[in-house]
Amino acid sequence: MSVPRRTPLPGVQRIARALALTAAATSALGLTVGGAAAAPLSPADPPNRAEVKQQVDQLYEEAERASETYNAAQERLRTLQAETGTLQDQVAAGQDELNRMRGDLAAVAAAQYRSQGVDPTVRLMLDQDPAGYLTGARSLEQATARQSDSLRDLAERQRRLDERRREAGGKLAELEQARQRLAAAKEDVHERLLRAQRLLNSLAPAERVRMAADDAREARQRATRGTDRIDLGDQPPSSDRAGAALAAAISKIGSPYVYGSTGPGTFDCSGLMYWSWRQAGVTLPRTSQEQASAGRRVSLADARPGDLVIFYNDRHHVGMYAGGGVVVHAPYPGARVRYESVGAMPVNTVVRV
Repeated sequence: MSVPRRTPLPGVQRIARALALTAAATSALGLTVGGAAAAPLSPADPPNRAEVKQQVDQLYEEAERASETYNAAQERLRTLQAETGTLQDQVAAGQDELNRMRGDLAAVAAAQYRSQGVDPTVRLMLDQDPAGYLTGARSLEQATARQSDSLRDLAERQRRLDERRREAGGKLAELEQARQRLAAAKEDVHERLLRAQRLLNSLAPAERVRMAADDAREARQRATRGTDRIDLGDQPPSSDRAGAALAAAISKIGSPYVYGSTGPGTFDCSGLMYWSWRQAGVTLPRTSQEQASAGRRVSLADARPGDLVIFYNDRHHVGMYAGGGVVVHAPYPGARVRYESVGAMPVNTVVRV
C-alpha cells in the first residue's frame, strides 16, 4: 500500500505540550532497574533551564528503559500463569484417570482373591468350560499386567506434572518478588520525577515557555532537516503488511506515551510497534528487546518503510522506519507519538518483519 510522500509535521504547540515534561510523566513512569539517576540540584542553587532539562531527559530515559523491563516481566508472568493453569488441568485429569484405574485394579484384585480359594488345576478340572476358563484366566492376567503398566505410567506422569507445577509456582513466586523490588525502584524514580517537576515549577513562566519552544524547534529541525515538512521519500514498504503497519503507526501520531500500554489510545515505544503490526495481522513480541529478533536483520542503509529500528546498546527503545531517514515512534513519558530523525538516537538493529 502507498505511504504519503510528504506529511505535515505536528505543530509546535503539540510538541510543546508533549514536552511539558513531567506533568504527564509522573503518572506514566514505568519501573527502573539500575542506572544512576541525575543528582538533584541543591535547594540553594538557582534553577537553571539547561540543568533542569538535562535531569528530566535522563529521568525520561531511565523510565523508558524501566518500562521495557516491566513489560518483559509482565509477559513472563502471564506466560507462567498460563503454563501453570495448563499443568494444573493436566494434573487434575491425570488424577481422575488414576482414581478410575485404581478402582479397576481393586475389582481385579477382588476377583483374584476370590479365585485363589480353589487351586487353578482343580478349578480347570471342575469347570464345565475348561477352554473358556483358560481364556478368562489369560485375559485376567493380561488385564492385570496392563492395569499395572497403566498405573505406573500414570503415577510417573503425575510425578512429572507435580514437579512442573512446583517449578511454575516457584517461578511465579520469584517473579512476584522481582515485581516487588521493581515497584520499590519505581518509587525511587517517581520521587526523582517529582523533584524535576519542582525544579520546572521553580522556573519563571517565561523560562518554561522558552524551554518548551527550544525543545519543539530541536525536534522539528531533526525531523525535517530544517524545512517545514516531513519528507518520507517514495521508497515502497518492504511488503503489503509492512505498509499496513506503517499506516497504522502514522495514524497514531499525537497519541500520548504511557508505559505498559499497547493502544489503541496510548502507547509505549514497543506497544506502538505491537499494536501497529497487529493491525496488519502480525503479532510481534511485546518488548523492544524481543522485537529485535522478530524478523530478518538488515542494514540501516537498506531500511525500508515498515522496518523496526531498535535503538541503544540495551535495545530499550524501538521505532518504525517511515522513509526518508525518519522513524515514527512513541518517544518517552510525557511525550506523544511523533516523527523523529533516525539519527537522533544510536541505532542498534534494523529488523524486517
